[in-house]
Amino acid sequence: MKNEVKRRFEWVKHYEAIGNAGVVCLRCGITRPTLRKWVKRFKESGIDGLSGLSRRPHKIHQRITKEDEQRILELRTNRNLGHRSIASEMKRLYGVSILTATVHKILKKNNKQYLKLKRYYRKRQIRYNRPIPGDRVQMDVCKIAPGIYQYTAIDDCSRFKVLQLFPRRTATNTLRFLDTVLEQMPFAIQRIQTDRGKEFFAYSVQDRLMEWGIKFRPIKPGSPHLNGKVERTQRTDLDEFYSTVDIKDPDLPNLLSQWQFYYNWLRSDSSLTGRTPIQVINALSNKTPLWEEVGNMYDPSRERVRDQNYWIDCQLNK
Repeated sequence: MKNEVKRRFEWVKHYEAIGNAGVVCLRCGITRPTLRKWVKRFKESGIDGLSGLSRRPHKIHQRITKEDEQRILELRTNRNLGHRSIASEMKRLYGVSILTATVHKILKKNNKQYLKLKRYYRKRQIRYNRPIPGDRVQMDVCKIAPGIYQYTAIDDCSRFKVLQLFPRRTATNTLRFLDTVLEQMPFAIQRIQTDRGKEFFAYSVQDRLMEWGIKFRPIKPGSPHLNGKVERTQRTDLDEFYSTVDIKDPDLPNLLSQWQFYYNWLRSDSSLTGRTPIQVINALSNKTPLWEEVGNMYDPSRERVRDQNYWIDCQLNK
């Protein structure tokens, strides 16, 4: 028996014999919490409980390798990413989980300067979020390269998005993308908001939305801030996805599908207080209406075919 164990055993025996913790502590020169701890361990595990436990941490964080450190520096140098974006990209590209604080230490150790923020002195727009998933879905088309157009639909509330590539932006491709959106979005859609691109104003597109009981809400011309969430997520796609792939790769649609899954299920969003889109959807699932309820709320008498020309559309609305 080790000396430490013998000494603790004597404390316990004194306490069992006297029954007065204060007297035992005075005689043995220990504190009441110390006596209480070893008496409790002796009752639970006997003499084995008087041995000291290992002080080794239960979880040891993985050391950052030189290779990972070099990758972090390359992401800052080549793509000018911040701490959170670097940590997110390390997880997505290399499967390495790393804290933003660790990223900051590595950048500071290598004398990397802070990012210079652009200051825009303009009137700030009022930001808003729809209360439930499917209340409003913003849709837009972004030209990636000649012959490569990305259709994007993002939910205003949860930021859950659907992406698809097409060689042209046409009404036919819009209909195909709408089929994909309804198939992949895990909630009923009440309204779709777009800019005034001609690919959204075809009769076939608007008739399809009316058939499904989805309201069509185009925004005013020259007001991209009204479609701000889809504009912002397209910039994220350009910065975090297209900057890491070869757009001539024939497997680009499959890579985009993997990026969409990562964005919806794994990538935390600061605008969602660090949650992922799917976590927001799950949290609001009890408040989200089903397709049957959305259909009951849809009033066909209040909907009409919209004109691409905003001023003509306003006159028709009178």
